[in-house]
Amino acid sequence: MTSLRELFEVGGQSPWLDNVRRDWLEDGTMRELVDAGVRGVTSNPTIFEHALSSTDRYDAQLGGLGDVDDEEAFVHLAGRDIADTAALLAGVHADSAGADGFVSFEVSPRLAYDTDATVAAARSISERFALSNLLVKVPATAAGLPAITTLISEGISVNVTLIFGLERYAQVIDAYLSGLEGASASGRDLAAINSVASFFVSRVDTEVDRRLEAAGAPGALRGRAAVAQAVLAYELFATSFAAERFVALRAAGARVQRPLWASTSTKNPSYPDLLYVDTLIGPDTVNTMPEATIAAFRDHGSIARTIDADPEGATAALEQVAAAGVSMREVAEVLEQQGVRSFADSYESLLSTIAAARAAR
Repeated sequence: MTSLRELFEVGGQSPWLDNVRRDWLEDGTMRELVDAGVRGVTSNPTIFEHALSSTDRYDAQLGGLGDVDDEEAFVHLAGRDIADTAALLAGVHADSAGADGFVSFEVSPRLAYDTDATVAAARSISERFALSNLLVKVPATAAGLPAITTLISEGISVNVTLIFGLERYAQVIDAYLSGLEGASASGRDLAAINSVASFFVSRVDTEVDRRLEAAGAPGALRGRAAVAQAVLAYELFATSFAAERFVALRAAGARVQRPLWASTSTKNPSYPDLLYVDTLIGPDTVNTMPEATIAAFRDHGSIARTIDADPEGATAALEQVAAAGVSMREVAEVLEQQGVRSFADSYESLLSTIAAARAAR
């Protein structure tokens, strides 16, 4: 058994790849990763921008797009990769009875603060791809929350992205449950609806560590906040989906909204390369990793249930961070703004890359 398969079979966690690359789809690399135990794939504008700017695999398709605008051209280009990835994961999706084997595609970051436009875009993506193993990515902004409820109520599966704090995560869970309640009232098949809540991890330590250093706090506090917050997020997940509100929904076939640990590559080179993997293993979770982190885990990852081993220690760590003058609420707000802006910048760069490539033909 490979380490990735063992992570799922023993640790209860689904390893996903945080990358979509056409060359890997064509040369067999993606197939090898799925065979080794990768159970899903995520994408975002930064990933697609890198893919388009670093390979000529899209050139022929670019030449046949005609007069569509650059955003539509992007959907055509990415759509092929998403469809091919979904086909590659179809076996995982079938074997898991629809619980796993997903590929994610994001609504335009330009819409992050517009509820109605996000809903319209997500509906369009869902209808266009018509894939049972597609998750539409919707940001966990204040405007994104009602969009999540609407989409889930309509039977559209959602990957809620850019979650940075516990308060927002609680709102995301509520939005999902409200959506399930709406879907149930409409007579929809709840078992056909899926969702993950993408809780970004390493960026939290980057921002908290910066603030701790500025405050002159003890160095021992650094590199602890992100894992501690994720541990408490898992505790919130477990409590919420064991509560009475979900009992009737579960009986009707509803699935839990799994926490997905995102941004799990280590940003600080002084930290262990698997800091945000080995410490966050537990049932009903997903860890989406870039290829370097997957390679590191395959080489020397540990398989043990760690996510709920010490919630009291996690609480104490965040209390110490707060005592040092760092507000986790402020950190989450800043990181959400930065995350939306970063994806929007990547999206604009992506469209510029497409426009330049089309103009050069």
